[in-house]
Amino acid sequence: MGALAIALPCDGGPSNSSPYYIFTQDLQALVNELAMEIPIPHYPPYTSKYNPIGHRFFPHISPLCQGLIFESVQTVKDLMATATTRTRLKLLTTILYNTYQTGRKVAVDFKSNLKIVFDQFLPQWNYTPKPQLQVI
Repeated sequence: MGALAIALPCDGGPSNSSPYYIFTQDLQALVNELAMEIPIPHYPPYTSKYNPIGHRFFPHISPLCQGLIFESVQTVKDLMATATTRTRLKLLTTILYNTYQTGRKVAVDFKSNLKIVFDQFLPQWNYTPKPQLQVI
């Protein structure tokens, strides 16, 4: 049985703040908690149109939305859950009720403790955080 592996492709557009370190700080914390590497390839800014997930599902969701008034988030969730593709792919939907804190700042010493290996190919968008050793 092989080892568990995760790759996390991310949209790198300006609205997703991929160049900012708050995402990287939280990612480093996750990598430390899981004690495993998570390769991060970012789609370069303005190229999210090449995201295969969007191309597989958005054409099937758009016709379902025509002429509807979205009265609640639950209505949208239920509508999206009915979308399927010709190959019978189904969309798993969930509503996140978390309240995300705004105005968070990166820890003062975060950059000096960062344990990230940047890829040779497009290092500004492709990197792998490595688990940091926990001092007990």
